[in-house]
Amino acid sequence: MSSFLALGVPETLASSLASRGVTEPFPIQRDTLPDALAGRDVLGRGRTGSGKTIAFSLPMVARLSGANAARRTGGHPRGLVLAPTRELASQIAATIKPLADATGLTVTTVFGGVSQRPQADAIRAGVDIVVACPGRLEDLMQQGIVKLDRIEVTVLDEADHMADLGFLPGVTRILKATPQGGQRMLFSATLDRGVDTLVSKFLQNEVRHSVDESSVPEGTMIHRVFVAADAEAKTALVRRIASGYGRRILFTRTKHQAKKLAKQLTAAGIPAVDLHGNLSQNARERNLAAFGANPDAGGVRVLVATDVAARGVHVDGVELVVHVDPPVEHKSYLHRS
Repeated sequence: MSSFLALGVPETLASSLASRGVTEPFPIQRDTLPDALAGRDVLGRGRTGSGKTIAFSLPMVARLSGANAARRTGGHPRGLVLAPTRELASQIAATIKPLADATGLTVTTVFGGVSQRPQADAIRAGVDIVVACPGRLEDLMQQGIVKLDRIEVTVLDEADHMADLGFLPGVTRILKATPQGGQRMLFSATLDRGVDTLVSKFLQNEVRHSVDESSVPEGTMIHRVFVAADAEAKTALVRRIASGYGRRILFTRTKHQAKKLAKQLTAAGIPAVDLHGNLSQNARERNLAAFGANPDAGGVRVLVATDVAARGVHVDGVELVVHVDPPVEHKSYLHRS
């Protein structure tokens, strides 16, 4: 606990982390926390698993609570986190919630694929921190349900992915709607193209921190390439690789292929679930939970997914990642793996 305290993290928040077994800061947390807690704009580079979520959650909660806490006002949140996928938004909110609870702050998620009403009701009632995907957030802004004029801290997670996915215009509009003097933090696995655009437009006198890839705990990763003679041989090979005792994720390029392969594997006696953008949010959560559960308690060992699962989705004990279809770009290969 002392190491988080030494970085300037308030005792309440350090205790909240310690109660969940988090006592040693990761490199990206050690690097960015002093600047972020001091209110500086931060640009952090580190891939999934480097501890980015805690690196921005702690300063956001610390700065919005305590002596800085303002009266909660309906429709006017004070903290905003933008994420590219619903799964990532849910996982970020799950990390922030215990910290927020410890300091009397409230958190809600905003994303598509589920009914808008509970999200709108929560915001109207007054919420401190919103974790959102850009599309649904813009819908709520256009309807006048949420206003970003009192945002004090804004975080953009997986910033490179946001730029790649064509979110850039929406993200730009959202950031423009937040007060110019607010604190802004961008976290990204790579810093290129669209990220530079966002940094030059929205960050002021930012501090840059890059985490050396070797400092991220990743275990030993072995890469293998299998060459199949034809489509039939590839199908048989994929089926053989999918069968086994450990958890494995199979990546396909399209939603249709993910759904079809999960069905084929299940029919062949290898229970599998799919994860892609065509599923409702409830179905996505249900399938992800089944993949994370113990097989003896109804869990499945095989997840067939599109790149929606390549970013920020965390499941322990995955022993094998199979690129059934090669990714479109090298960055996707890295994030999938």
